[in-house]
Amino acid sequence: MIGLMTLAQPLASSIAQLNQQAIALYAADNFAVALSTVVPAVECDDSALDDAAMQAMADALNIAGASSCRLGQVDDAERHWRRCLRIMPGYAEVYESFGELLKMRGRLSAAKAIYRQLIALQPDHADAHHQLGAVLHAQGRHEEAEAHYYNHGVVLHALRRLHEAEAAYRETLRFLPAHAEAHNNLGNVLMDLGRVAEVDAAYRDALTIRPQYPEALNNLAGALKAAQRLTEAELACRLALTMRPDYAEAHVNLGAALTDLARLPEAEAAYRKAIALRADYAEAHYNLGVVLFKLERLDEAAAAYREAVRLRPDIAPAYNNLGCVLRLVDRLPEAVEAFQQALSLQPDLAEAHYNVGAAFAQLGRLSEAESAYRRALALRSDYGDARFALAVLLLGMGRFEEGWPLYECRYQQAGFVHRQTVQRLSCPQWQGDALSGRSLLVWQEEGLGDMLQFSRYFALLKAQGAAHIAFACVPALHRLMSRVDGVDAVWITTRPPRASSYDCWTSLLSAPLHVRTTVDTIPRPVRLVVEPARVEKWRPLLDALPPGRKVGLVWKGNAKHHNDANRSIPSLATLLPLWSGPGLCFVSLQKGQGEDEARNPPAAQPLLHVGSMVTDLADTAAIVGQLDLVICVDTSIAHLAASLGKPCWVMLPEKHVDWRWMHARNDSPWYPHTLRLFRRERGEDWATTVERVRQACVARIGARD
Repeated sequence: MIGLMTLAQPLASSIAQLNQQAIALYAADNFAVALSTVVPAVECDDSALDDAAMQAMADALNIAGASSCRLGQVDDAERHWRRCLRIMPGYAEVYESFGELLKMRGRLSAAKAIYRQLIALQPDHADAHHQLGAVLHAQGRHEEAEAHYYNHGVVLHALRRLHEAEAAYRETLRFLPAHAEAHNNLGNVLMDLGRVAEVDAAYRDALTIRPQYPEALNNLAGALKAAQRLTEAELACRLALTMRPDYAEAHVNLGAALTDLARLPEAEAAYRKAIALRADYAEAHYNLGVVLFKLERLDEAAAAYREAVRLRPDIAPAYNNLGCVLRLVDRLPEAVEAFQQALSLQPDLAEAHYNVGAAFAQLGRLSEAESAYRRALALRSDYGDARFALAVLLLGMGRFEEGWPLYECRYQQAGFVHRQTVQRLSCPQWQGDALSGRSLLVWQEEGLGDMLQFSRYFALLKAQGAAHIAFACVPALHRLMSRVDGVDAVWITTRPPRASSYDCWTSLLSAPLHVRTTVDTIPRPVRLVVEPARVEKWRPLLDALPPGRKVGLVWKGNAKHHNDANRSIPSLATLLPLWSGPGLCFVSLQKGQGEDEARNPPAAQPLLHVGSMVTDLADTAAIVGQLDLVICVDTSIAHLAASLGKPCWVMLPEKHVDWRWMHARNDSPWYPHTLRLFRRERGEDWATTVERVRQACVARIGARD
């Protein structure tokens, strides 16, 4: 026995070497030589072989069968392959070749037996199902053939061989046009191929054949949703659920349609029904998270996303969305970890690159944020959010040469008002070409503070030779802007001039790009002119204050601002420490939210409130011009005071600081002589920031005294 194993081992090696030579010859179409090469091997007595030699012998017999078949020696081919299968019954490749030979010779029953053996070995062998279907069809056994033709397409679809699966289903339908499942599955393949326009017909054909077909209705709903035919999608889901109330997938599809219809409570109910039917339905938990996020129930959304990835750890979008929730609740390191988990699963997920960039930006990891935004854009060049985020990041870093061109992408952003302006104004948008002798319409697109900050560019545009510059703005700016250098006319945006009567239009925030502003070449602030009559109007009220330095206060901004929750101070009471400064009296410039507090300040915080009395920024400018200092949050008052040359201290929020204030600076190159920044540090409350402002007041008073 020991001697036999010693002798058999070299035999296996020698047969394998012959096989390698024969394979090379066969590949070169030298079939006769390939056959003669393996003849010594196939003539061995297989009863004396061990397992290794048996495998080598089976390979040799397969080569001999293939070579004989190519030489037209079909009887020899059959003999070699039958012997091969006796030695090695699991040799799937031989079943394929042998079945094809038998089918070609018209021996259909024998071919059918071979293909059935192959399917028994490999149930997911797509070609075996197809070939067996062809044999059965040729035998007139159409019902059996139908099943195998259909299974051929099913297996190909499961293997993601989508074009082949489509062809298989179409072949099935050529023979069996009333096969409802084939129509339905053809629709599924077309959906995966992104050919949404063709999907509808496939599902409707299935439903015509079998009206009570909830799977096809559910699939049709998915196609209708993809085509944004949401009401029809909802109806299809509800019909499917009428037929099968416990159909969890249809509840999820219904939830998806209702989500897009902004019927979020109904969508939530649909997803929860799906989860009640199938607690381990990861996609239902994920979609529930989406709805809860939209409903701003962030803790519940996070829990839903966590359950989704617990059930299916490979859902990259669930990690991405979990990161979005964590970023919003300021758990930034955890958010970064979630985004990175998403990217480990799906490195080309552009949204996750953008989101991790936003988290890095909040953490002050600016170079990593820049890299993440650039990666998102490399993956999706039309990713507007990533382009805009990169623009403001670069501008905040002082890299104006790169930032200004990117900042123009706001005109392509569907959700930005700038795009509406492009559509509204009929004259060409100025692209920085010569203005000499031309008329220019400047359109207000941003807030009051933006217009005050960038009004410095009117004089520069006029200096480029513009014959006439008109500014269309909101009423609050009208009188103040009418006295700005470079402005020839001021219009109200609700009653604008006819744009077609101008040669071109622009926004003030595009001017820095066209005049090539860098940090070192920022123009000086606009020179605001205050009407003497307005100064006199407010003088008696301000002179009636107790002796001391007059300090203007603004602690809240516009409630509609996207970052108001962070930039506005919760209440006037937070500013109480400022009243401990000696020789100070305070004037409230508060407009809008906060006015109620200002009208009835706490007894410990005596305050002259004038904000409710002013009609526009010309009035506010006349008041600010008579103050000694302005302390405010990030609002238009900061730009007004600094442009008037008044000392202005701005308290900046902890999160989402506007790019114009840049990073880690307590001054601003936009207002180098008048403005001082007090940044709320990470983890710091407003009271701490206010205390630093109080100490600065004391130091300023001491220095003046």
